[in-house]
This record gives sequence, C-alpha cells and structure tokens, in this order.
Amino acid sequence: MTLPTALLTPDEMGELDRRTIAGGVSGAALMERAGAAVAAEIRRRWTRRPIAVLCGPGNNGGDGFVVARLLAAEGWPVRVALLGAHAVLAGWTGPVEAFGSGILDGAGLVVDALFGAGLSRPLDEPAAGVLAAAVQCRLPIVAVDVPSGLFGATGAAPGAVTAALTVTFGRLKPGHLLLPGRDLCGELVLADIGLDPAALDALAIQTWANDPNLWDPARPRPGHAAHKYSRGHALVLGGWPMSGAGRLSSRAAARIGAGLVTVAVPSAGLATYAATLESQIVRPLDDPAGLDALLQDRRFTGLLIGPGAGVTAATRRSVFQLLAAARATVLDADALTACAEDPAGLFAAIRGPTVLTPHEGEFSRLFQVEGDKLTRARAAAAKSGAVMVLKGADTVVAAPDGRAAINGNAPPTLATGGTGDVLSGLILGLLAQGMPAFEAAAAAVWLHGAAAASFGPGLLASDLPDLIPGVLVRLDRRR
Repeated sequence: MTLPTALLTPDEMGELDRRTIAGGVSGAALMERAGAAVAAEIRRRWTRRPIAVLCGPGNNGGDGFVVARLLAAEGWPVRVALLGAHAVLAGWTGPVEAFGSGILDGAGLVVDALFGAGLSRPLDEPAAGVLAAAVQCRLPIVAVDVPSGLFGATGAAPGAVTAALTVTFGRLKPGHLLLPGRDLCGELVLADIGLDPAALDALAIQTWANDPNLWDPARPRPGHAAHKYSRGHALVLGGWPMSGAGRLSSRAAARIGAGLVTVAVPSAGLATYAATLESQIVRPLDDPAGLDALLQDRRFTGLLIGPGAGVTAATRRSVFQLLAAARATVLDADALTACAEDPAGLFAAIRGPTVLTPHEGEFSRLFQVEGDKLTRARAAAAKSGAVMVLKGADTVVAAPDGRAAINGNAPPTLATGGTGDVLSGLILGLLAQGMPAFEAAAAAVWLHGAAAASFGPGLLASDLPDLIPGVLVRLDRRR
C-alpha cells in the first residue's frame, strides 16, 4: 500500500509550492513541468489540430503559455488570448490576441488556463462568455488545474463549464471530488511536477480521497486462531412490518466478516426474518426490558438501529438504550429522524464509537450548519461527537477530530432503494470486528461503491452483499 491520497485546499497547495521553491526548485521550473504535463496529455488524446489557449493573468495563465509554446514548437497551430493586462509569458514569443470569442474561430481544441483552484468568486465576463461559446461550438476543453470557475476547496462552480480533460498537479483538491466540481472535470489526470513530498508533513493534512490506502491497514483480517466470537458479534434491531431493510443490513454485516450477526425483531415479524436469513440468528424483541436484557450480553460488539425501524417514540427510546451501552453503534435512517426533535439530547447520549449515516434530508433535520458539504460534515461530526457519513454521490466521511475523506467511486446505480441499508450493515460489520469508527465508515463507503461498480446496470440493493467478497479478494491481491 502507498500513502493515503491527501487532498489539499488551494491555500495548502500554495504553501506546498512555497516550501518546494524554498527547497531549491524554482517557480519557473514548476511552471514548465506543469505546462509540459498538460501538453503531453493533449498529445496522448488528440491528433494535431488548431488550438486556442486561453490564458489568465496569474500562474495558471503561465502554465497555458508553456502549453502553447511546446505544442507550437511541434507544429500545432496555436493561437493565444490573454485575459487581463499582466501575464507570465513563460517563454512564449508568438502573438497574444485580445480576449474574446473570436479566438475560437477555426479551433479544434481549447485550453482553459484562465483561473486555477484558488478562485473564490463566480466566473464573470468575458471569461464566462468565451467558455460558454466553446461549449456551444462543441469544442473539447482541456482545463489546467481546474475548469475555470470551480472552487478548489469546495467543488462549487458558479459559471464553470464542463471540460473533456482536467490536468492538475501534485495533489488533488477537494473540489475535484465534491459535486458539482467532479462532474465538470471530465477525465481527471494528476501530474507529478516534483513538489516536495516532505513538505506535506508540515501541513498537517486532514482531508483525503477515500481509497484503500487510507484505511486498509486497519481492516480486520482473521488469523488461524480466529473463532466466531473473536470476529465480532453484530446486533441489528430489525424493523417490522418493513423487514427488507433490516435483512439487507444483517446480510451485509455478515458478508463483510462479522463472525455472528443477530437480528432482534418484533415477534410478529419473527417468521419472516427467520425464513429468509439462513446465516444470522433471529430473536424476538418486543419491549424495552427485552432490549436491556439483550444488551447485558457483552459479546455484542457492534449495534445498529434505523433500517425499517419506523419514526416512532419506541425507535427513539431504543436509540438511547443502545447508546447507553457505550459500544460501537450505527444510527441510520429512521433512528436519525426519530431523534430530530431533540438533536442535543441525542448528541449528549453518545458515549462509545458511533457512526451517523444521514442523507441530506436527514442531515438537515439534525444539524443547522451552513457551507459546502465538507465543511458541514466536519461541523456536524464535531458537534455530535460521532463519525459522520454524509451520503450522496460524493459521500463525505468526517470524524470529530477533523479528519475527513471524500468518496469518488460511487456509481449512479447506487441510487436505488435499500442500498443505504447495505451500507449501514457494512459499517456495522467492520465496527463489530474492532475497526476504528472513522476507518470503518470510510472503508464501508468505498467497498459499497466498488461492489456496485463491479455489477454494472440493473443493480438491486440485494445484489450488493454477495458482491463484497469479490471486492475483498481483489483488494487483498493489491497488497
């Protein structure tokens, strides 16, 4: 395994640049390497054709001038337009045209080197108009660092247009993975331009792309002496009459490796659960006293409530009973909504390692926080004292201590009923085996996406648990 993929904000990226330059690499050399990387990616994908290079007044524009110079030297017809009065020409000796849509006449490709990831205002005219005209002309756009108008720290993109290719340097930014930024980048290439890796240690990175390098060293792997109890005992409080969600969660917990999974359900639903769950224990549970008695068994190492539970006072009461046990707990779906009238009471009850898995609607009922998705997830984790899994196509996993991971492997096929129940079961199964909460949540989110991607179109939530073993096999082969 290599090091986790750190994500740098534009400010952190600027500090990495400064530290690299202080270490003896000139800014001009970094610009030359960046421009050369963009030119190389263009050559790999397109045949020689007329190119319009749109350059801004800063270093991003300087990268563009390097692209123009290198491709022109190889015989590509290149025209360059400059936005603003000042520029880093980076050795370009050809003409520099006035900025306007006329630069697109006859072009077969556009290089967007106007603004980098540090922009924090909406893209305005004339830049927005020229880029919109390129889209209208169906010209492929190659973005340098980010599509101009995309905020590198947040993924917001007022005025940005979709690129066919984005080439960025050194490290990805959160905006490359957060929506809508991710969809605007097109194919994303990370180029190594020789930034000082030792300088990362001084930056105290707290944000990563969610991939196995972040959490796989902590993933439980049974040894030869393992037995079912040493692999963890997961407890799912199954709902009734909505039984499908609890069954999906319990199967996912078992597939991810929990040695035992018990599903406690109202007596009315016992036969339904027992008839469909062959590898899980099904027990009747009809009242709070019964749950208290069940929790006396210390062999339960992971607890889950929410899938199919119903938004009721009984669900809320059960949530507090589970939290009082101070064991690793997942609160999902109805368990979150049932506590929405008193979020502070919920947060005060959290004692053991706890993971909350809201979608945006559930999140808004529990938390009144503003900002981009990464900021909101972090604030909610700090406020609640729980690991936050703020779900979506760009799921963010955030810990109370500020660590966060942004997921990028979830396919659109996961947008179907029941997939969230599978995710909560995966988190449960890893927690029950002793995996730390942040790593367990991040791993489950990634494995969930990888399993869905391996299936393709037509995915049902019930397909997901049985896809997990294949993903784990492929993951172990990477080691």
